[in-house]
Amino acid sequence: APAEILSGKIVSGQVRDRLKQQVVEMTEKFPGFRPGLAILQVGNRDDSNLYINMKLKAAAEIGISANHIKLPNTATEADVLKCIASLNADPAVHGFIVQLPLDSDKPINTEKITNAVAPEKDVDGLSSINAGKLSRGDLGDCFIPCTPKGCMELIRQTGVQVAGKRAVVIGRSKIVGAPMHDLLLWNNATVTTCHSKTSTLAEEVGKADILVVAAGRAEMVKGEWIKPGAIVIDCGINHVPDSTKASGKRVVGDVAYASAKEKASFITPVPGGVGPMTVAMLMQSTVESAQRFLEKFQPGKWTIQYNQLTLKMPVPSDIEISQACMPKPIDQVAKEVGLFPDEVELYGQTKAKVQLSVLNRLKNQPDGKYVVVTGITPTPLGEGKSTTTVGLVQALGAHLHQNVFACVRQPSQGPTFGIKGGAAGGGYCQVVPMEEFNLHLTGDIHAITAANNLVAAAIDARMFHELTQSDQALYNRLVPSVNGVRKFSDIQIRRLQKLGINKTDPMALTKEEVNAFVRLDIDPGTITWQRVLDTNDRFLRKITIGQSPTEKGFTRTAQFDITVSSEIMAVLALADGLDDMKKRFGRMVVASSKKGQPVTADDLGVTGALAVLMKDAVKPNLMQTLEGTPVFVHAGPFANIAHGNSSVLADKIALKLVGKDGFVVTEAGFGADIGMEKFFNIKCRYSGLRPHVVVLVATVRALKMHGGGPAVTAGVPLPKEYTEENLQLVAKGCSNLNKQIQNARLFGVPVVVAVNAFKTDTKAELALVVQHAKEAGAFDAVECTHWAEGGKGALALARAVQRASQAPSNFRFLYNVELPVIDKIKLIAQQVYGARDIELLPEAQEKVALYTKQGFGNLPICMAKTHLSLSHDPEQKGAPTGFILPIRDIRASVGAGFLYPLVGTMSTMPGLPTRPCFYDIDLDPVSGGVNGLF
Repeated sequence: APAEILSGKIVSGQVRDRLKQQVVEMTEKFPGFRPGLAILQVGNRDDSNLYINMKLKAAAEIGISANHIKLPNTATEADVLKCIASLNADPAVHGFIVQLPLDSDKPINTEKITNAVAPEKDVDGLSSINAGKLSRGDLGDCFIPCTPKGCMELIRQTGVQVAGKRAVVIGRSKIVGAPMHDLLLWNNATVTTCHSKTSTLAEEVGKADILVVAAGRAEMVKGEWIKPGAIVIDCGINHVPDSTKASGKRVVGDVAYASAKEKASFITPVPGGVGPMTVAMLMQSTVESAQRFLEKFQPGKWTIQYNQLTLKMPVPSDIEISQACMPKPIDQVAKEVGLFPDEVELYGQTKAKVQLSVLNRLKNQPDGKYVVVTGITPTPLGEGKSTTTVGLVQALGAHLHQNVFACVRQPSQGPTFGIKGGAAGGGYCQVVPMEEFNLHLTGDIHAITAANNLVAAAIDARMFHELTQSDQALYNRLVPSVNGVRKFSDIQIRRLQKLGINKTDPMALTKEEVNAFVRLDIDPGTITWQRVLDTNDRFLRKITIGQSPTEKGFTRTAQFDITVSSEIMAVLALADGLDDMKKRFGRMVVASSKKGQPVTADDLGVTGALAVLMKDAVKPNLMQTLEGTPVFVHAGPFANIAHGNSSVLADKIALKLVGKDGFVVTEAGFGADIGMEKFFNIKCRYSGLRPHVVVLVATVRALKMHGGGPAVTAGVPLPKEYTEENLQLVAKGCSNLNKQIQNARLFGVPVVVAVNAFKTDTKAELALVVQHAKEAGAFDAVECTHWAEGGKGALALARAVQRASQAPSNFRFLYNVELPVIDKIKLIAQQVYGARDIELLPEAQEKVALYTKQGFGNLPICMAKTHLSLSHDPEQKGAPTGFILPIRDIRASVGAGFLYPLVGTMSTMPGLPTRPCFYDIDLDPVSGGVNGLF
């Protein structure tokens, strides 16, 4: 009987239908995702254009996003390689082919080009790596050239078992013959490859159960050569003369079809046999590549390498530990947590910025568990919140193998070189390299300094120009004529709209409208915007500016604050994107006019410039811990006049990356009465995120201080009360612990107490703290030794946090922002601090009236209070009650989005102590690295 026809048109149609369904299923499972195919063409050959159009049409039918990149025939090899590098790095491209031949006027090495395509995207299977994997039999880990792959699919359609059959392949090209041989071999056929030099071709063909012909010679295989019942796959496309055709020629294969079909059991026609399968297999490989991509980069599916700590006793200095660690390359960390190459901007080997586009890519993914680390009211030495944060993530990640991210603040260089030192954690729980962390990092704080001081310069310059120019002169300079045409900028249009002037033609304004437009009429006594510097410099706390003769006597008293107290830092920390940050910048109020109207950064015309200065700073910084768990370091607002928490953006990205079963651990500055309260009432209010667990850090040392122990002073040895067992002091001091547990529970979130153990603590003291914490309502309380042992020392804490994250969390805010300003302040004072009442001094009363009138009364409250006591008096330890909380003044950070009442006096520019930390900091003369105690 004549052979059964293996129609490539029919089979390829079935393949396309199957692929179409797979793509639908893929997009349903991963909304917004589509397999991506890129086709790179050099030149404009007609045959290439025809083949590419066939591929684009097939891709569109299946649901593959196909992109045709066309380079001119003047393209050089370097141009092509540059384009390939870009496509290799594009995560939206899963399959990528270079259309051959390359039609260029310039010499191009085709082998070099095909090998430049990333093997995991080489859906044509032409790279040496994929060819090598195929020859070794790694069929599940490579791409097979499309024509051989299509041939195998046609052979499978016959239902004939390949294993054990004799197969003959005629042709040995890299595109068809050689890979066909390998493919049949690894499907367990016995394979012979024949070619132009084979002397016994007819004899070899006669032995074949499966015959694949790709010789490129018209009808060279005769029907009488073929073994009866053989499967014949004809890959040839040849043109022979035919006077009956309009074109004068017809298409034939490499096999004499008419005679061969009488001997074979199955045969492919030409055309309509192998040809349609080639395009179908390209589509199949593209879908397979997309499936591999999804499996590899499935959100929340991490394959992470942890660093093994070599613990030493006694514990070396922080910088010695940090420098003994060999961090992973940061691009490896990024890849481990599921970030794509184009989402990461490398800043050397150990730090990188992460693009905000990752949020859009992962927008449909569920968030992980959200944990905030806070503390009891600390001593001036701090109680180890940062160390505990790092220890907890190291325990969850490196020891319990959970997806976990730490999100921490970037430290100011003021304290680093002043009295406090670094803020990277300590002991065997650090963010590394700690000198990078504590110094410039990626320049975010410098960007904030530049942006802040641009606003300050704009304020004084605007006042000077308004005082020295007429309305018309100001107008001519603010809206200059360029080539005879005047035009308002976008920011000037916004100012006109704010003034109720709905005009866009600069020539149409009346004199009154010009006056309103050009005159901000700032009242110098109301300016709240100060210049900043990221250095502790007490002599800048009060200065006189404008003393140069060129300023014509317009002097005023001003001051410098430390950079991290700038409202721009608070805006960075609370913004949820570049656009939101820009809008917040525009709303920042810098002063009032003499009529009592708020003057904003938008009024000054500086908003767009601020966004430009901050466009990179808005991206979170990626680092790692000593044990190799990922860390976002981003933003570092003060915890008194600002909210003291790292950025919303870092938390949001981290929560998406860890997946629904992972953890994000962030830290709130100072004690729970300050940083935690602001984390809940300000940060969570703006972010929309809801925490699952509070970790409250306590130390025996701090509790002894609250129990009546002697004063604890930085740089002074601890009194013996702190180095000898004293259960009575500890028990009495637990009043502060109890109150801070109550404060956390006010917000409906489970509390786990982490008792950060020091070497001078006794077992009885630690056990007493654990007992008190549980009796006070903590979900759990555990002893931690992570400073000396790394993540291993926080395992009990990590397990407690895991359990607490499964417990009910009925999160709620302490107050409704619609309440009057005084009522909101009173709620915080009474319920969080333990005050009996509040007292507003005259200046604070005036501000309440002013901000309410200006429309800022509905903002959250950010209390600026000492962190050394629950009250306003740093000498009152424990849990004082019955006191009156004095509110000296109230100020507004309208762009950031809060009012901050000032409780008592405090400086926003710290000073240097007698012996600053910088005495111990220097460059190593041998390595060039950093020596010193951070």
